[in-house]
Amino acid sequence: MHTDEAGGASGEAGAPASATHPPVGVPNEGDDPDLTSPELYTNRELSWLDFNERVLAQARDARIPLIERLRFLAITANNLDEFFMVRVSALKRLVAAGAMGRTPDGMTAQDQLTAIDGRCSRMLADMSDLWLSELAPAMKEEGLAVLSWDQIDSATQEHLRDYFRDEIYPVLTPLAVDPAHPFPYLSNLSLNLAVMLRDPEEERELFARVKVPQTLLHRFVRLPNSSETIPLEDLVAAHLDMLFPGMEILEWHAFRVTRDADIEFEEDQAEDLMDEIEAGLRTRRFRDVVRVTVAPSMPDRIRDMLARELEVSPEELYTVPGPQGLADLFDLASVSERPDLEFAPWQPQTPALLLDSEGEPVDIFGLIRNRDVLVHHPYDSFGASVEEFIRQAVADPDVLAIKQTLYRTTENSEIMRGLVRAAESGKQVVVVVEIKARFDEERNIQWARRLEASGAHVGYGLVGLKTHAKAALVVRKEPGGIRRYVHLGTGNYNAKTAGLYEDFGLFTCDQALGADVSDLFNFLTGYSRQREFRSLLTAPYVLREGISSRIQREIDNARAGRPARMILKLNSLVDARLIRQMYEASRSGVEIDLIVRGICCLRPGLPGLSDRIRVRSIIGRFLEHSRIYMFHNDGSEEYLIGSADLMPRNLDRRVESIFPVQDPAIQTRLRELLDVELADNRQAWVLHADDTWEQLFPGVEDEVVATHRVMMERTLRRNTET
Repeated sequence: MHTDEAGGASGEAGAPASATHPPVGVPNEGDDPDLTSPELYTNRELSWLDFNERVLAQARDARIPLIERLRFLAITANNLDEFFMVRVSALKRLVAAGAMGRTPDGMTAQDQLTAIDGRCSRMLADMSDLWLSELAPAMKEEGLAVLSWDQIDSATQEHLRDYFRDEIYPVLTPLAVDPAHPFPYLSNLSLNLAVMLRDPEEERELFARVKVPQTLLHRFVRLPNSSETIPLEDLVAAHLDMLFPGMEILEWHAFRVTRDADIEFEEDQAEDLMDEIEAGLRTRRFRDVVRVTVAPSMPDRIRDMLARELEVSPEELYTVPGPQGLADLFDLASVSERPDLEFAPWQPQTPALLLDSEGEPVDIFGLIRNRDVLVHHPYDSFGASVEEFIRQAVADPDVLAIKQTLYRTTENSEIMRGLVRAAESGKQVVVVVEIKARFDEERNIQWARRLEASGAHVGYGLVGLKTHAKAALVVRKEPGGIRRYVHLGTGNYNAKTAGLYEDFGLFTCDQALGADVSDLFNFLTGYSRQREFRSLLTAPYVLREGISSRIQREIDNARAGRPARMILKLNSLVDARLIRQMYEASRSGVEIDLIVRGICCLRPGLPGLSDRIRVRSIIGRFLEHSRIYMFHNDGSEEYLIGSADLMPRNLDRRVESIFPVQDPAIQTRLRELLDVELADNRQAWVLHADDTWEQLFPGVEDEVVATHRVMMERTLRRNTET
């Protein structure tokens, strides 16, 4: 997912995002509050829905180019699909198991499902209304209309008949439903037509299902010599007579199925984890249905049949006007071919220090020997930095070993291909592949097999823990002995997302970090009881305590009358224990700024409890993904960056790494980003004590501060001035 630099919402400036949360209990002045009170916490799932509302606001914002608004609507829909596949499905399993536990905010699994149902019904309605009332008419004004079959002239219809006969008809499979043909399995996220027919010879009504093959074909079909399109399902529906010759077509209705995709693996009982995961992947498409969206025109008798055959309750059928599966608007955006309706292209820059006087790549190892290097994606080029680091390591005869973690990557990853070549050339190559990375399992398994076939050593991490740390280690033979070169990052080794996600990467040959990363790989691939490292803070063993002890240090400084402050930039803040400690820090006098892109279960601004805590979210052209931890430390500011958010899963159930940044110049760059995001009045949303989010708008005389625009401008200026 990615979001835009201009982020805004329609309606009056400062109108808070909608929320459905219980009232907040505020402690009386002088009281010692119960920091475990459910009223002090926001529900994780409802906070995520708040985040998706902020993304949807981008699609509403008329200041954003039209095609980008389509993409934001598609992102919102895709996010919601995954939410049902993973989070809602998990809650349904808890309810089915009779679980009665409560989250820190006091809600049971059933409470959460009830609240989610109301929120998601409204969100789906808002998304459909936005498409039908704003975006589709705007597309029409730009000559990009999405037409129904009846709106197309006869000559174009004839052309489309030929196209249907030649390109679409051969891949369609109409499926009858009767005593001889049981109701078919419907795969996850499949778009379908429910078709009612009449057999004129037997005078009886029949039901059939036709799957719309949008994974094989474009969901929106371009009309000949035109920029207009027709939805694929409309084109299929217009030719049902070809699929059911001799039958009378009575009616058809589109519907879409979402299934549970949260596969659970019994790692400690599996003889071969890869086989276990592959077996799970084969069943993912046909796990329990958690949501069915249907067209408003669908009559009750068909709804009832779908509910019965798919074994869902009436509450799990959602009525959605307009196209089913708005995530497919990505496809419409791609076939529109209107760059004037998109963001101006951004070309990630090659930092000047990575180029020699001739404009060629420098000896990256020679550079790192003399200084630490920070790169900031997508402003700085991933290819000219991270990929170049691995490229030179593969080609360098003095490099003895390359070790790397892999969580998510691309199908044609330059880094992975380089590691294959390195292994084939005789270098020691070790790759820790996380084959449990949700929705990337299949690709990671394919890379694991290619790497093993090339002679690389492939590990799969530790039983019960996902390996989420981002680390690459190059071991090089030099005149002075063996030297380690390290890349540590906040994002995945994924060239595609590096152009959309905001992340940091640090190149260093610091001896302590190099030794730590060596030990980390040994920990992941061998047998080791090592829990503590020289510089790294790693989960699940010392990261929680490392963050907690630094918060406590700020508390102690505040109580001693010294300045105390924290700035944390995160994707999510969920962990109740650390939230309680932040409440205590605020009560003790610590000033806290939290920049949280997504979920935030802490409630800021409560008098006497969290009135020194401020929370904001930056939503825009790029997805804010880096994690920065800044602690004032009595004037000796400490900066750490890394892979972990403050969620129980990151702190307790994953291998994560947070590492210190000690170079003053690099610390300055991190602080510059934090300061920009804290000053943002264009892409920023602030969280209030009543648990509502409010978008900020610059005043008439205010300088507009939009984080992504500012950072692009600074990147260009920095390279020009260097």
